[in-house]
Amino acid sequence: MSKELERWMNSITEATGDSDIVVDKDTGAFGHKVTMLDFDPQELARFRAIGKIVEFEDIPGVVETALAISGSAAQSKIQSYPGDCDYFERVNIIAPTRSEASQILGKLVRDKALNTMSGPNYQLIDVNFGAYPQQVIRGEYTRRAGSPINWQPNDVIAGQIEVSDLEGNPLVLTWDAVAQDPNWSWCKLEWVVADTIRAQLSNASNVVDVTWEAPDGTITALDGYLDGYFQEVYLDAESAPIFSKLVKQASADVMDDYVAVLEKEVKKYVKQGKHLNYGKAAKRMYNIFRLNGRYEEAAFLRELFDEPTALLYQVHALMGTVQQARDNSGVFDLDSVLNQADELIVAAVKVLEGEEELEIVRHLLRLYRSLCRQESGTPLGSEVEVAQAEVMKIVNNFFYEKMTALPTIKAYIEGTQA
Repeated sequence: MSKELERWMNSITEATGDSDIVVDKDTGAFGHKVTMLDFDPQELARFRAIGKIVEFEDIPGVVETALAISGSAAQSKIQSYPGDCDYFERVNIIAPTRSEASQILGKLVRDKALNTMSGPNYQLIDVNFGAYPQQVIRGEYTRRAGSPINWQPNDVIAGQIEVSDLEGNPLVLTWDAVAQDPNWSWCKLEWVVADTIRAQLSNASNVVDVTWEAPDGTITALDGYLDGYFQEVYLDAESAPIFSKLVKQASADVMDDYVAVLEKEVKKYVKQGKHLNYGKAAKRMYNIFRLNGRYEEAAFLRELFDEPTALLYQVHALMGTVQQARDNSGVFDLDSVLNQADELIVAAVKVLEGEEELEIVRHLLRLYRSLCRQESGTPLGSEVEVAQAEVMKIVNNFFYEKMTALPTIKAYIEGTQA
C-alpha cells in the first residue's frame, strides 16, 4: 500500500464528528469531509480562474449563488488525468411567486450565455435549458416530452427553436415559455476554454441546481429535487451561508438518494451497448464505496486512477474538445488546436505499445491531418468518432481487467449487469 493510500485509509476511518462539512482554513474551500480528502488545494487557482467564466453573479436580495467543482475535478489528489473541468452551482432565487422566479431564471441563464458566448480564451458550445413540452421532431431526430432541450449558440441568440410535431406541423419553442414550464428540467452550460495554467484546451461545464425561495422562507427546487453535496468542493468561503441554508432543506435520505443515482449510472455504463464505459463506472463505484463504508474496494479503485493507462481516459475526452475547438476556430487559432493534438499523440505513445499504439497513433495522425485541412466553419468528419472508439476499447479493457481482479468488485459488477 502506498503512503498516500495509507494516509487516505487512516483519514477516512477517522472522519468523525458532529458536522460532515470540512473547511480548508488556508483557502476557504469547503465540502463534505470524505470529498475533501481527495481535493488538492494546489489546483484551486486553476479552478477559480476558469470559474470566473462559468459562474453566475449574485444579485443582492434576488439571486444567491454558491459555486463548486464536482466530479473528477474535485478529486485532484487521485485523478491525475481528469476528463473535463466540471462545475456545479447552487442558484437560489428570491421572488414573490414561482412564476417570477422562473422569469428571473430565464433572463439570468440567457444573459449568462450571451455574455460568455466567446472571449479571448473561451467559446460557448451549448446550453441545456428546460424540457420539451411534448414529443417533437428536431432536425433528423425525435425528442420525447420531458427530455432536456439543447440550445446551440445561435438558438440562444434567437431566443427560440423551430421544431415540428409528429404530423409535421411547425412549432416554435421560445426561451421565455420554456422557462415558465412547470415541468422544468435541468440547466447545464458548456464551454471550451484555453486553460492557461495547464496550457491545454479543456471542456468546462456548469450544472445549475436552481431553487426558489418564497416570501415565507420556503425553499423549492425548480426541478423537483434538491441535489446532494457529496461530490462537490465549494470554492469560496463567502458562499457558506447560502450553502448551509439550502442543504438544510435536503431530504433525510439525501445520501441514500445520491448513492441510488450513482448505482443507476453504474448499471448503464457496465452494460454492453453505446453507453459501455468502465472508466465512468469505476469513478462512480469509487464514490459509492467511499460513502457506504466499503473502504477496501474504494482504496483499490483509488489506485487505478493514477496508473499510466488511465491517461487514455483524458485522451478520449480531449479528442472531443479538440473537435469543438476547431469547429469554433474563430476563437481558437489553428496552432493551439494542433498543439493539443500533438499532446494527444505523445500521451498515446507514452502509455501504449505494440499494435495498440500503432492503431491509436494512426487514427490520431489522421485527425491531425484533418485539422490541418479543415476549412473554417466546416465540421470535422468521422475521424474523431473513429479515434475515440478505438481509445474507448482500450480504456474499457484496462478498467474491466483491473477492477475484476478484486473478487468483491467483480461480484458487484456482475450483480449490476444481471
